[in-house]
Amino acid sequence: MNKTILLTLLLIQIFINAQFSERNLSSEKWQFKNSKENKWLTATVPGTVHLDLMNHKLIPDPYKDENEKKVQWVENEDWDYQTVFKISAKELENQNADLVFHGLDTFSEIYLNGKLLKKTDNMFRTWKIPVKNDLKIGNNILQIKFKSSVNIGKDLAKKVPFTTPESPRSFVRKAQYQFGWDWGPRLVTAGIWKDVKLNFWNHAKLENVKIEQKKLSKETANLSFHVEVYAEKEGIYNLSVNNTFKDFNLKKGRNLIEIPFDIKNPKLWQPNGFGTAYSYQFAVSVFSGNILLDQKLVDTGIHTVELVQEKDEKGKSFYFKVNGNPMYAKGTNWIPSDSFTPRITKEKYRKLIKDCKDANMNMIRVWGGGIYEDDEFYKACDENGILVWQDFMFAGSFYPSDEDFLNNVKEEVKDQVYRLQNHPSIALWCGNNEIDEAIVNWGYQKQFKYSKDDSLQVWKDYKKVFHEVIPNAINEFATKDKSIYWESSPSIGWGHKESLTEGDSHYWGVWWGEFPFEIYNEKVPRFASEYGFQGMPSLGTVKSMFSGNPDLSLENPTIKAHEKNARGFEIIQKYMERDYAVPKDFVKYNYVSQLLQARGMQIAIEAHRRAKPYNMGTLYWQLNDCWPVISWSSIDYLGNWKALQYQIKRSFENQMILTEEKDGVLNFYGINDELEKFEDVTIEFDISKFDGESLAAAVSTPDGKVLDNNILKFDALEINSLIEGSNKNEIYLNVIIRDNKDNIIAEKNHFFVKPKDLKLTKPNIKIKKISATEIEISTDVLAKDVYLMGDTHFSDNFFDLLPKTSRKIKLSKPLKNIELMTLWDTMNK
Repeated sequence: MNKTILLTLLLIQIFINAQFSERNLSSEKWQFKNSKENKWLTATVPGTVHLDLMNHKLIPDPYKDENEKKVQWVENEDWDYQTVFKISAKELENQNADLVFHGLDTFSEIYLNGKLLKKTDNMFRTWKIPVKNDLKIGNNILQIKFKSSVNIGKDLAKKVPFTTPESPRSFVRKAQYQFGWDWGPRLVTAGIWKDVKLNFWNHAKLENVKIEQKKLSKETANLSFHVEVYAEKEGIYNLSVNNTFKDFNLKKGRNLIEIPFDIKNPKLWQPNGFGTAYSYQFAVSVFSGNILLDQKLVDTGIHTVELVQEKDEKGKSFYFKVNGNPMYAKGTNWIPSDSFTPRITKEKYRKLIKDCKDANMNMIRVWGGGIYEDDEFYKACDENGILVWQDFMFAGSFYPSDEDFLNNVKEEVKDQVYRLQNHPSIALWCGNNEIDEAIVNWGYQKQFKYSKDDSLQVWKDYKKVFHEVIPNAINEFATKDKSIYWESSPSIGWGHKESLTEGDSHYWGVWWGEFPFEIYNEKVPRFASEYGFQGMPSLGTVKSMFSGNPDLSLENPTIKAHEKNARGFEIIQKYMERDYAVPKDFVKYNYVSQLLQARGMQIAIEAHRRAKPYNMGTLYWQLNDCWPVISWSSIDYLGNWKALQYQIKRSFENQMILTEEKDGVLNFYGINDELEKFEDVTIEFDISKFDGESLAAAVSTPDGKVLDNNILKFDALEINSLIEGSNKNEIYLNVIIRDNKDNIIAEKNHFFVKPKDLKLTKPNIKIKKISATEIEISTDVLAKDVYLMGDTHFSDNFFDLLPKTSRKIKLSKPLKNIELMTLWDTMNK
C-alpha cells in the first residue's frame, strides 16, 4: 500500500485504534488547606497558595497598597492540596498509566490513595510516576503535601560552614525572584503551578524527540530525528516522521533511534528584520502493525546559529551569525511577567513578544532569576523571529555543589533542554546571571568574613556547577547544533577594562555608578547584554497600586512601597535634575521620568550602534514587570508602553542616521542592519528654529556611497559653522538619508542642548479625527515629546512633532477624549 495513503488512513483511525490517551487532572475539583488545619477549601490548579488564599479573602491582594508586608507569613507555612478523580474499568485495561506533574513548587510529598509515591525538590523539573498498580476503579485520592521552601532552605544552609549571600534562596531550586528583587516583591509561593496529567499507554511510548540539523544547503536540509522510545517488550515496531516509515526491532526498555529526514529546497527560519520566520511541522509516531501507539507533534525551523568569538587588535569579537550572516542583536531582557506565574496567559505571552517584534527587536534574554518560561513563550518567539538567549535559573548568589544538588541540577537541565531545544528561537544556553561577577566583584567574602578555604570552596562550587555539570548535561542531552553554551552573563564584571573588549557586558555605571548618561558614549562593549534606567509606569498602572482612591504623590506610602530599590527615587531625582526641569505635579513628574528613562537608553543604544561592528549587540534591561512597580521596564505590568518602548522602536529601526557631537564637530553615521543594500545614498541637512523658520539647508551627494549591512560614516561638520552663531537653545537639525530613488531611508532630529535648556514656545496642537481608530495631530511650532493620554494603545507616542507638520496615529480602540501633554507644559507654570 502507498505509504502516504497508509498514513492518511492511520491518522483517520487515530481515535479508534490509538493506544494512548491523556487526562488532564488539573480540571478536577481541587482543595487546599494549611497543614496545621483540618478545613479544606476549594483550590485552582494550576495555581499558587497565594492565589487560593486571595480567592477566599484570607489574604489581601499583595499588589495593592502596602499589602505585601501582610502576606509574608504564608511562606513559612506548609500547605496540602488534594483531589478525588474517578478511574473507569476501561481505563485500567491499559497496560500502563503515568502520573505526570509538569510543575510542583517546590518541596512536596505525593500520595495516591494514601501511598507515598515521590518526594520532590525542584520547581523546574517534570515528575513522571508509573501508577498503574496504585490506581483503582472508582474514586482515587491524589494528595500533594508542600513543605515551606524557606524553612527547608534555612535547614540546607546550616549544612554549609559559611554564610551564603541571599540565603536561603540559593539552596532552593525554585524561582529566585520570588525571594524579592529590586523590582519585585517577596512572594515565596507554593503549589501546583503547572498541569497534572494522567497518561495511559500500551506496548510502547515516545519519551522524547530531538531534531538535529546535520547539513544545510540551498538544495537540501539534512535532518536527523533522535527518537527515544520505551518499549514494554522486544519486537518489531514502525516509526514514522510525517510520511516516512521505517521498521525497527526494539529491545525491552529504553531505545534510542535515529531517523534521517531530508527537506528539498528548504525555507529558512529568519530572525526579525532578515526575512520570514518559517517553520516546519512534523508528526513523529510509533506503530505496532496498524495501531498507533504514541505520537508527538513537533514544530521547528531550518537555520544555522553561530556565536563568533575571534581575536582582533582590540580584544575578541562576540556576535551571532544567523544563516551565515552576521546579525546585530537588538533586544531586551525578560523577567517573569507575574509574581504568580500561573496567571501568565497565552495571550499575555503573545502580546509581549509581538510588542518586541513591533519594536524591531530580534533577540530576548530570559534572565536567570526567573523561570523557564511556558511553551507559549517560545512558540511566540519562534513565530515572531525573536532569538532567545536562555539563562539557566541561577542568579546573583553562591550555589552549593553537593552530590544531591548536582544531580538535581543535571535532571533540571535535561528536562529543560529536552523541552526547549527544538524551538528555532533558542540561540544560546547561559549558565547563570551575574554569579561569576558576584564572586569576583561584589565583596561578599569580605562582608561575611570568609576564610581562605571558604573562598576557595565557593569558586570550586561555581566551577563544578557551571563549568562541568551544566555544559556536560547540555552535551549529553542536546544535539550538536543546539549546544552553544556561555558560562555566565556577564563574562567579566563592569569595573574591569576587559568587560568592554571581549565577551558580554552588564554595564551599570549608569544608575548604580550614578555616572551621567553621556558615559555610555565611552563605555561601549562588544555585546551589551544588560544596562538600564528606571522610569515610572503609566498613570493607570500607578493607580492600580491602590485598593481605594489613589493619592498620587511621591510621598505616598503605597507608591514608595512599589519602588523596590532603596535609593530609586533619589537616583531618578539626581538624573532628572541634570537633564530636565523637575516638575512638582505628580502627573508631570510621571511623564518626565518616562522621558528621562527613554533619553538614557537612547544615548546608550545609539552609542552601541555607532560602534558596529566592534559592538554587535544591545539588550537593554528590561522589557516587562511582574507587578505594578517603578522599574527599569519599557512595558509596565498592565501592558502599557512606556516612553522607553516607543523610543526603543525608533532606536532599533533597521536603517538609522545617527549623530555624535565630539571635539567641536558633528559626526554622522548611516546604519543598516538588513541584507538589502542602498546604492548612491545622499544626506540632507536642515537647520531650523522651533517656529519652523529654516536657517540653512544643504544636500550632500558623496560619490558612490553604499549603505550595506554595516555602518557608513559621512563627512563631519564643524558645529560652530553649522549653526552660524544661532542660539543652540532655539534650533534643531533635521537629517535625512535618501537612496538613489529619492526614498527616505532614515531621518533624525538633533538638538544641541539638554531638554531642560531648550527655549520652547507653547505649541498650538490640533487633533483631527480621521476615523474611530485614527487621528491626525498637527502643530504650528515644535511640539517636543508629545504625550497622548487615554485608555488605548497609540501607534506612536512621546514623539517630536516638527513645526507646521502633522502625523497620523492609530488607536487600538476608540476614545471619546484624548488628553495630551508636551515638554513645554512641564517647563512653564
